[in-house]
Amino acid sequence: MKKATLGIRRTTWVEVLFWLALALCYFFLPQKLPLLTQMLIVGLFAVSLDLALGYAGILTVGHAAFFGAGAYTAGWLATHGWNEPFSGVLMALVACALLGYLLSGLVVRGADLTRLMITIAVCVLLGELAMQYADITGGSDGMHGIEIANVLGYFEFDLYGRTGFVYAYGMVLVAFLVVRRIVQSPFGVSLRGIHQNRLRMQALGSPVGQRLRMAYCLSAAIAGVAGALLAQTTQFVGIESLSFHRSAEVLIILVLGGTGRLYGGLIGAIVYMAVHNWLADASPEYWMLGLGLLLIAVALVGRGGVMGWLNRVFVQAK
Repeated sequence: MKKATLGIRRTTWVEVLFWLALALCYFFLPQKLPLLTQMLIVGLFAVSLDLALGYAGILTVGHAAFFGAGAYTAGWLATHGWNEPFSGVLMALVACALLGYLLSGLVVRGADLTRLMITIAVCVLLGELAMQYADITGGSDGMHGIEIANVLGYFEFDLYGRTGFVYAYGMVLVAFLVVRRIVQSPFGVSLRGIHQNRLRMQALGSPVGQRLRMAYCLSAAIAGVAGALLAQTTQFVGIESLSFHRSAEVLIILVLGGTGRLYGGLIGAIVYMAVHNWLADASPEYWMLGLGLLLIAVALVGRGGVMGWLNRVFVQAK
């Protein structure tokens, strides 16, 4: 392909610069490490949604169900003595993968409107369950008392967010490389084909239903990893991690960055949260107005979000 999108194999040097710039933030933005950690985690959450929505074409507005489930899984394990961070993330991944696969049968079979209703309903139901079992989840007060062991036995989670940033950076990078490998594999190519023309893929003999269920399962697993990272780095799990607001926010972030473009979720999270933080400091009363105007401008002018604009600039430069 002559016109490769930003983030595909042809532009590996751009990827290296992107991740190197994020790593250098540890030294040049030490006061912003907690915010940068949040950006990385939310970016991974958006990438998980992109795997389902941007690549497989599964319309979902309830992805916070898996994000929250991963957060509560890691938090619950930590409050019951299992506070080793890496195994906690692994358990959250397994739990959310199983939940995603169980729900995929309902989500994949329906049309887009049906999928919207089912995913919203699942998100709301899990939120209600978390409220009903407040003795386990903490209810509206959230889950407290989460203590995470030192990373690799040496690096303690500190108040300045240094260990949290490095830990989240490494985990997000590994998870992102896994997603990158998935979307560039024959499985990922088949998902693109299903997204573009489902009937043709069925005519070619592709197991469309099975591929979509697996994509939804993988997407749920990655979302669970993001939720677990949030619980471990903040050592708190709030009921809002399961809320519809969280699902809507990550959808906005993905659209802002660009769907189906691999790096769209990460770029969208960085732009959205940076602008959000700046506007909230500049105008605590009217920051939502500025953020809304930005989103409208990107929707009208961007044509594919920030990544779509970057891709056009990159191609024209050649």
